[in-house]
Amino acid sequence: MSDIELGKKYFIHSYKHDGTIHRSWDEAVLLDIKDNYLVFGNDRTIVQEADGRTWKTKEPAIMYFFEDRWFNIIAQKKENGIYYYCNMASPYVLEYNTIKYIDYDLDLRVFADGTYKVLDRSEYKFHKEKMNYPEEIDLILKEELKSLILLVKEKKYGFDREKILNYYKLYVKYK
Repeated sequence: MSDIELGKKYFIHSYKHDGTIHRSWDEAVLLDIKDNYLVFGNDRTIVQEADGRTWKTKEPAIMYFFEDRWFNIIAQKKENGIYYYCNMASPYVLEYNTIKYIDYDLDLRVFADGTYKVLDRSEYKFHKEKMNYPEEIDLILKEELKSLILLVKEKKYGFDREKILNYYKLYVKYK
């Protein structure tokens, strides 16, 4: 990882299990490098869907990508608090200035008050059958979802409000 650089702009590519592109983001500014994860920020970035449609994110986001965990965390700084969108996903790889991971459909939405909801269970079940997810991945994702919920309750990693606000200030400096 010697070629990664704080303040540098990267791209994000999300894939499906069958290798097809799912979604891509045109900006992720590297804010921090930790032993097993990277922290990025973006704001009003362009997102392209697999079908070619594009849209812009509405608020600043601080993103945690792990090299040994099967999820990523996106903290969204909204006017009424910090919300989180967590993707159950493969550990990231970084290639050609692009963060890449496989999205496994299940998501965890965490609200500003700390309550949460697991989303897209039916989409996960559909794709698990359609794309033939191995049983090992199914077990990993179920365990990692439990771990992610525990992190929410303990306010660790990306769920620490003060850290998110500090990373946002750093993002603004880099911009």
